[in-house]
Amino acid sequence: MGQDSSEKLKFVPAQISVIEHVRLKYSCKHCDTKGTQANIKQAPVPASPIPKGFATPSLLSQLITSKYQYALPLYRQETLFKQYGIELSRQTMSDWMMKSAALFKPLYDLLHQHLLTQGVLHADETTLKVINDERVKSYMWVYCSGADRPSIEPRYKGVNSIVLYDYQDGSRASTCVSGFLATEHTVFNGSLQVDGYAAYQRANDKLVGCWAHARRKFKVKERLYFRRTHSSAQLATLKQWLDKSVQQVSKQSALGRAIHYTINQWPKLSRYLEDGRLNIDNNRAERAVKPFVIGRKNWLFNHNHRGAEASAILYSIIETAKANGLTPFDYIERCLE
Repeated sequence: MGQDSSEKLKFVPAQISVIEHVRLKYSCKHCDTKGTQANIKQAPVPASPIPKGFATPSLLSQLITSKYQYALPLYRQETLFKQYGIELSRQTMSDWMMKSAALFKPLYDLLHQHLLTQGVLHADETTLKVINDERVKSYMWVYCSGADRPSIEPRYKGVNSIVLYDYQDGSRASTCVSGFLATEHTVFNGSLQVDGYAAYQRANDKLVGCWAHARRKFKVKERLYFRRTHSSAQLATLKQWLDKSVQQVSKQSALGRAIHYTINQWPKLSRYLEDGRLNIDNNRAERAVKPFVIGRKNWLFNHNHRGAEASAILYSIIETAKANGLTPFDYIERCLE
């Protein structure tokens, strides 16, 4: 008569186990004629990401992705571990985050060098509160290339999709940008797509404007996508309207401020016509900085500068893995192994 089958989804909670390494000691009585310990042999201690620590690569990967991918603060993770009968303090986990970030620093530096060889970069910045700093605000900058959706835009999939965060101690100056875009070995010489913040202007002369910011000023929701053959005519018409309207609309009004912003940004807003690799907006960087902003709403602040720098490195590894279609947990565990 045949059969019918149906499927239901069952959730199996995560399991935590203890891995015990037993290292036997061997000695030779015939060789040890003087009663010394010189002939005792024992296998070395298994390699560990954190020397003398009991954290395995899988445990560290779980802690890192929980905080930096899923925005789960350490004090909440501490509570979760207590439910499994494990006393794992947030101070211990915080120390592990620092040491893990130090392990990833060489990879971060290598990605940094490769990022600066790209022809087009996107950049953005957001605030960060550091408790042990007397200044009100510090800043987390983000620089990225390629696309953040490899499954939708597979032509970008690969090493060209990089997302790097850069923590700056209480500064939002142009030196933050110029310092990141020029290292001892590599100097970025491509186009930088940004918003209208003046610090970028002083740090790079190949700026590309963001039409999303210009549209935002007018609160226009419709998006017009034109190729070069159509965009030039559209921009010319818009520019004529702006030049006429700027003399008729008060600069103090919302519309007046939008018009002045767009006119001031016009050389950069029209630069995307010069290169097919350039986008019409800087949404790439704004989407890249969003995971950090979401996480910040949960964990609110970093206690010190070392913690902020560690966050920048670990966010960079996770977001770059995501941009290349990798599973961050698997990638981090493999790197730590």
